[in-house]
Amino acid sequence: MTASTGPPKGRWWDRLLDPIRWAQRVEFDVRPVVRRFTEGESRIPVSIAIGVAIALQYFLHGRVALHPRFVLPTIAALLLIGIVASNPGRIDHQSKLLRALTLLLIAVMSLANIVSGAKLVVDLIRGQGIHDPGDLLLAGGAIWATNVIVFALWYWMFDRGGPVARLVVPDTYPDFLFPQMTGDQSIAPPNWKPDFFDYLYVSFTNATAFSPTDVMPLSRWSKLTMMLQSAVALVLAILVIARAVNVLR
Repeated sequence: MTASTGPPKGRWWDRLLDPIRWAQRVEFDVRPVVRRFTEGESRIPVSIAIGVAIALQYFLHGRVALHPRFVLPTIAALLLIGIVASNPGRIDHQSKLLRALTLLLIAVMSLANIVSGAKLVVDLIRGQGIHDPGDLLLAGGAIWATNVIVFALWYWMFDRGGPVARLVVPDTYPDFLFPQMTGDQSIAPPNWKPDFFDYLYVSFTNATAFSPTDVMPLSRWSKLTMMLQSAVALVLAILVIARAVNVLR
């Protein structure tokens, strides 16, 4: 690596919606094999994951759901339908509108899950709310699973500017270091790049191990976000399991 070139500072919403324009490029003496151009990833996996999260929010226990319980999941479902209808194939071209809609969709899902998680935690601390151990585990599991999907979406959308920016402007500093990015061709093909499933794996392992595993966060925002996810997952696990076995009664 010989030098880095950064774009001039712009308004925060411009950088948020058009990360390609404001990407900080890095010049390499020897170009790593994982930085070669590849085709855009399919929208199907991420759409399925979002659909699962929306379904979990629809069928969440009424005690911890945000009321009116169908408002935010319905808004998220409509946003998902609009995004898929606009670009049903591969994610290979930048659109400020689609990125804005995607970020809004993730924010709506995050808000609904934050409220549900907060209500569940408050009930658990006070010894109120859901008393049936089975219903409690189902509600806690649904919130935990939605949390995994939501954080995976945030990682996917902001690592090196998102899926399109990673495709169009590959020579940027990574926010997450995957083992396949080390340049060892014995563990990954030359055109390897992370897709949504890889970020879902990062989110899942972080929520189960309460710390990074084989994928390391490099930037400050990625470290803080993974730390927040670990804390949320740990609190949910401790309180839900403890209440389910009557420790808090």
